[in-house]
Amino acid sequence: MRSSFTATTGLKLSRSPSVRDQTARRRLVVGAAVLALAGVGLGLVTAPQGERAARTSPFSYFPSE
Repeated sequence: MRSSFTATTGLKLSRSPSVRDQTARRRLVVGAAVLALAGVGLGLVTAPQGERAARTSPFSYFPSE
C-alpha cells in the first residue's frame, strides 16, 4: 500500500551530471566551435574576390555579362 506521505507532485530530485559527463559536454562544445570557425575560415578563403564578385548581387539570378 502506498504511503500518503510520499510526494507525488512537484519537483523531483535528479542526479547532477558527473565530472565525466561535464567533461564530455565541454569537449563537444569545443569541437563544435572549432568546426564552426573552420567553416567560416573556409568560406572566407573560397569567397569570390574582386571584380567578379562586384558584378553579381545576392538578388541577381544571372550574372551580368
